[in-house]
Amino acid sequence: MTADLEARLRAASLRVTRPRLAVLAALRDHPHVDTDTVIALVRSDLPTVSHQAVYDVLRALTEAGLVRRIQPGRSTARYEARVGDNHHHVVCRSCGVIADVDCAVGHVPCLTASDDHGFVVDEAEVVYWGTCPDCAADRISQ
Repeated sequence: MTADLEARLRAASLRVTRPRLAVLAALRDHPHVDTDTVIALVRSDLPTVSHQAVYDVLRALTEAGLVRRIQPGRSTARYEARVGDNHHHVVCRSCGVIADVDCAVGHVPCLTASDDHGFVVDEAEVVYWGTCPDCAADRISQ
């Protein structure tokens, strides 16, 4: 699997470094995590990596299109390695857990701007809000 991550970095014209590989692996295995979680995950493999190094790697990977930064509502920024498609997210209002949602099919409300103001629109960001199954079960049991 490391060879795949190395190939992705090279294809994006980025040097292959241990911190970059560790961040990509962390996001592959743990989507929708915040920066502090990424740092903790990376430090499990590279204990001496600095906060700043992880921040720099996240910025470089995001700018290269290898990582997507999401920030639903006013929540903390989260990162994911799923890129290259126009998927959306569902967020629990109670615990904040985030899950991927593939693009809507069939009836698609509000994905075409009523007035694009001359913009060439290439992406629509949709966030579904609700209550996750665990939080809904907790509410029922209380």
